[in-house]
Amino acid sequence: MAREMIFNCTDYETRIAVLENGTVSDLHIERIDERSIAGNIYTGRVVRVLPGMQAAFVDIGLERTAFLHAADTHNELSPRAFLAAEDTEEEEYADYVEEALPIEEILTEGQVVLAQVSKEPLATKGARITTHISLPGRNLVLMPTLSHVGISRKIKDEEERKRLREIIDALRVDDHGIIARTASESKGEKELGTDYEYLVRLWNSIQHKRETAGVPELVHKDLGVSLRTIRFLYTEDMERMVIDSPQEYRKIKEFMAAFMPDVRYRLDLYERPEPIFDHFGIEPDIEKILRKKVWLKSGGYIVIEQTEALCSIDVNTGKYVGKRDLEDTILKINLEAVKEIAYQLRVRNIGGLIIIDLIDMEIEENRETVYNALVAELEKDRSKTSIQKISELGLVEMTRQRRGKSLQETMCETCPYCSGRGSIKSKTTICFEIFRALERESRTGSPKTISVLAHPDITSMLLEHERGVTEKLEKKLNAKILIQAEKDCHLEYFEIIPMH
Repeated sequence: MAREMIFNCTDYETRIAVLENGTVSDLHIERIDERSIAGNIYTGRVVRVLPGMQAAFVDIGLERTAFLHAADTHNELSPRAFLAAEDTEEEEYADYVEEALPIEEILTEGQVVLAQVSKEPLATKGARITTHISLPGRNLVLMPTLSHVGISRKIKDEEERKRLREIIDALRVDDHGIIARTASESKGEKELGTDYEYLVRLWNSIQHKRETAGVPELVHKDLGVSLRTIRFLYTEDMERMVIDSPQEYRKIKEFMAAFMPDVRYRLDLYERPEPIFDHFGIEPDIEKILRKKVWLKSGGYIVIEQTEALCSIDVNTGKYVGKRDLEDTILKINLEAVKEIAYQLRVRNIGGLIIIDLIDMEIEENRETVYNALVAELEKDRSKTSIQKISELGLVEMTRQRRGKSLQETMCETCPYCSGRGSIKSKTTICFEIFRALERESRTGSPKTISVLAHPDITSMLLEHERGVTEKLEKKLNAKILIQAEKDCHLEYFEIIPMH
């Protein structure tokens, strides 16, 4: 499978697309005024401790206070509780959990802590933070507040897991926790040792900065989106990386030389006049990704609806009628749909609760086949997922770990016309609302003339299709109704002006 990483870097936005056989498989967008703070480390001050929630709110210098749960809290007196770095970008290693002390026994109001952002602020929620610092490298993740050694779940071979563990045990000079990432597979002691030494130096530097830092203050900023994406998405089957910015080209070249010196890679600077995403055919893919309806090759389709609480995905037969019986048709569409759904969740970066409404299947064996197909597709996802069996109603309940904003949240905003409803009132409904408003106005006095200001589409309907009702109202109210079009008016907005 041909894989390429395409970088479109400007002063206002960075867009990175990973292509597999020319199709977008991953898309990352970061805007200059919305730069990610996940991975950043701050000194912060505890503002409030909430025993009932087993959490605290911490001022780390952002617009809203950050949320710190007891399970994400560490000090020298508490057990080394750890939730497998669930909120870091590396999701591949085994969980390691110990029971934490109650939050009120760990933190007090006014206490200063060193904390790392594990989840971006989202909507009205502040950032989620942890005092279990996680420093990712190319092959390893250093967890300086822990002593656990873990191996990526995606490394299945037991002999390889044992070999990596032995190398890590030999490398450790301090009681730091270390996670071997998937990229560490088949790597030797030299490569892993270089990673480890760099991460230890970085941690020592952070501790030194902490000693002189104010409160609150940023003491460590994670890599920018370009280098961060390479760190987590670059694999040795990547055929090439193409970048349209000379500055980012130099940064990436230096990064690869410093942290991946033994990796063979092709790095190209794109210098053609045609925009890079146009040249690689990525812009049309982005437009498709933002649509609610996604057509399947068979003629069926899925509809993706994102709300604040959850994401619902509906599977429909569409134009596909099948060649044999109905159950066979339904099975084929559902199998095609789950593959597309797994792809869409990944490329749109949809997280949280997800409900999939499959087409009902009567045969239990078919339900099991579709479920297994969905599980297999989700295994390709870097984000942690949890999935329930298909219910009798054909519903699948699942969760996917949030990684910042979804693509829709990054690129779109609530429609000013429908305010997020997904629809607006019909012209007939608005005309009838105007009629009722006119009747209410007549009861407050006896105006001789009543002026109606509305959108041109509405005024046309009042003067044509609803002309008879308008004339009857004039007689009933004993008033002249003047209808005036306002071209800049919202379709649902109208104004009634009585003239005595």
